Amino acid sequence: MDENEEVVEEITEEIVKIRTKHELENYLKENHFIDIAESFEELDDIELKRILDLMSDENKAKVIEQAEEELQEKILELFSDEEIIQIFSHMSPDDITDILGYIEFQKRKSILDNMKRSEANKLRELLGYEEDSAGGIMTTRYIAFREELLIKDIMAKIKVIAPKTEVIEKIFVLDNKRELIGEADLRDILISPDDMQLSEIKNENIISVHPDVDQEDVARMVSKYDLKVIPVVSRRNQLLGIITIDDIIDVILEEGTEDILKLGGVSEEENVNSKLLISIRKRLPWLVVNLGTAFLASFVVGTFQGTISKAVILATAMPIVAGMGGNAGTQSLTVTIRGIALGELSMVDNNKMVLKQLFVGFINGAVLGFITGSIMFLVNKNIFLGFIIFLAMIGNLTIACLTGFLIPVTLKRLKVDPALASAVLLTTFTDVCGFFLFLGLAQMFIQKLI
Repeated sequence: MDENEEVVEEITEEIVKIRTKHELENYLKENHFIDIAESFEELDDIELKRILDLMSDENKAKVIEQAEEELQEKILELFSDEEIIQIFSHMSPDDITDILGYIEFQKRKSILDNMKRSEANKLRELLGYEEDSAGGIMTTRYIAFREELLIKDIMAKIKVIAPKTEVIEKIFVLDNKRELIGEADLRDILISPDDMQLSEIKNENIISVHPDVDQEDVARMVSKYDLKVIPVVSRRNQLLGIITIDDIIDVILEEGTEDILKLGGVSEEENVNSKLLISIRKRLPWLVVNLGTAFLASFVVGTFQGTISKAVILATAMPIVAGMGGNAGTQSLTVTIRGIALGELSMVDNNKMVLKQLFVGFINGAVLGFITGSIMFLVNKNIFLGFIIFLAMIGNLTIACLTGFLIPVTLKRLKVDPALASAVLLTTFTDVCGFFLFLGLAQMFIQKLI
């Protein structure tokens, strides 16, 4: 059991002993809400409802914000629509939208129908954006003022608005058409004279995104320009919302996890706690595809059955060539997909990269081929076997590095997620080419191997 599990278990044991609201409020002040949320996963429905009933709506909101989807749904099922709306009043619109996005449709409709029309319309607008777009992760709680306002008036308004917003360090500046024309730091506002207009201290060099921009692209922009918040604007440059750094961190974790799972042929919807049938349904299709590629490699080996029967030593050596090709290709594949994900790889001119992969594959293949060939020569006392492995290793590693680069680049150009199918295609190439090169060369020198 790691340290985090011990903390969660300890909190679970302590929280079930609490009997009064005062005790619970004091306990919540001494612990992080993420730990509280994780401890709630260990409670049954009756105990969970009892503890939640002792909490204020604000603290319920904080727990729900930190909870996993399954626990969020479980908590919402314990309350009426009116109680849920009261809890939502303490939450950011983007967090509410995330929750509404995956709960049962009738439940979502009922909650929205019982909310204030203005708030419900805002949430419906956010629900209209793709989940993984800038619009899907933005919040509509921000501070924005007209450029002609005086600093003294702005300060008075900030005191009223600030408790209801996510970010107060950055103030956005609008013109009479509500178009975004700049931003100002709270620090600059605090040190400016009361009779100065906001337009005099605004920064016009502002980075913004449209709501349909992919969340990965937003994360890259935030990282590139070292932003803590980025505004989302319409095609007419009207401010729609903002994306905060905490949401960007979630995006980076989510996208990184998704790519890793896809490279392994696993759906991002599956986790270690998924039900048996879900895990089978998510994994089996890719295993079937892999089975097909395995048959293809087996077919190649089968065409050289006569060669292998004449020199049985080939059966022990050929997995080395295919295996090393797979490893080299995976290295190239991983670096390429990472470059695409981080925007480091240009999709326009890849000639230099292709040449680099050819050289990397050739040189690594030559070094590894020489080592492997030398060992096989010392063990079997046959220089031709060592020579065959040397050439096959060069050929397969060169092909592996090249395909490890070209496959994800090609898939990206075809608008297919490179992480989704690259690994399967690469395995096919390296296995088939490795067996074909090695056994083809062995066929040419078969009289020297017998």
